[in-house]
Order: sequence, then structure tokens, then C-alpha cells
Amino acid sequence: MKMVVGLGNPGSQYEKTKHNIGFMVIDAIADTVTHTPWREDMKALVCTFTLDGEKIMLVKPQTFMNASGEAVGPLMRYYKLDPSDVFCVYDDMDLPVGKIRIRPNGSAGGHNGIKSLLAHIGSDGFPHFRFGIGRPLPQWTVVDHVLAPFPEDQQEKVKDGIVAMAKAVLGTLEVGIDKGMNLYNPKRRAPRR
Repeated sequence: MKMVVGLGNPGSQYEKTKHNIGFMVIDAIADTVTHTPWREDMKALVCTFTLDGEKIMLVKPQTFMNASGEAVGPLMRYYKLDPSDVFCVYDDMDLPVGKIRIRPNGSAGGHNGIKSLLAHIGSDGFPHFRFGIGRPLPQWTVVDHVLAPFPEDQQEKVKDGIVAMAKAVLGTLEVGIDKGMNLYNPKRRAPRR
């Protein structure tokens, strides 16, 4: 079994904010597969589907971003999953809007949701699926930035990015993290001579 966790904040007031891109990607994946009804389980909304004979659980923690690990840690232990079985999708200010990047593990890089996961999982060995939300405007704080919706002129990039990330998660579930990184991470252009 594998678990795909999207990070975000519960509540309609946060639905369209940058910090909720993890939830948006989980919903996009759910829209493309035949899954069980959503239900509450250990401080999270969960549903399951089967991919190539393997059970996959989609998870949206309902604890608020900074306490995401309080939902993910207990679920992981209950279902006896290794950190490498937990795919985590979340927003990243260090990537341009709509860009995606997959890593097999990694630090929190200042992201409080990931800090909470690290604390409750006890390892950084879970695959990171990072979705670019860009940097704050000069006069904005980080909190203002992540809790604001994407502006109109970025909507197309965000939609394309969500589709690309959903495809990358499903593809990586099928081929494994190494091949997934190879297939779905943006290719570096060779320098011009």
C-alpha cells in the first residue's frame, strides 16, 4: 500500500489559497480514478483506489498545515507503511508558479507542514512532490503570500501544473521514485556553446 498526502488547510476560506495546492492535486487525482467514498480517519479525509493491483490511499489532513504530521504519522503507523511509501504533495516558494519537482527525500526548507511531517514520521525519507507557488511580492509577508489565492494571470499555469503533478504522482506510483524523477522532473537545458 502507498499513501499520497496533499498538504493544506481545511475550511472553505482556504480552498483556493496557494498553501492548499496539495489538496487541489489530491482532488485532481481523485477525479481521474475510481475511488471509495471520502471518509474521516485519524484527523484526515481519506479514500482509496487500486493501481496495478496495489491499494493507494489519498489523504487530506484536517489538522491545519502546521500540524499535518498529527494526521499522517498515526495513519502511517496504523497501516504499517515505511516513509518511502508516503508521497507528499505540497507548495514550494522556491519554484516558479506551476513548476513541479520530485525528490526522494529532503528537508523542510522552511515549510511548516513538512516540519510537522518530519517530526511525526521521524524520517525525511518520504518522497517530496513540490509544486511551485513563486515568491511573495516585495511588500507581502510569507503568510500573506501562501494564504492568498493565485492571481488571475497565473491561473492557466496553475491548472497546467495541477494536471502535470497529478500525472507525475500516478506515474511515479507505477514506475517507482527513481524512474518517476527521470520522467517527470523538468529537464535541464544543455548550455549553449
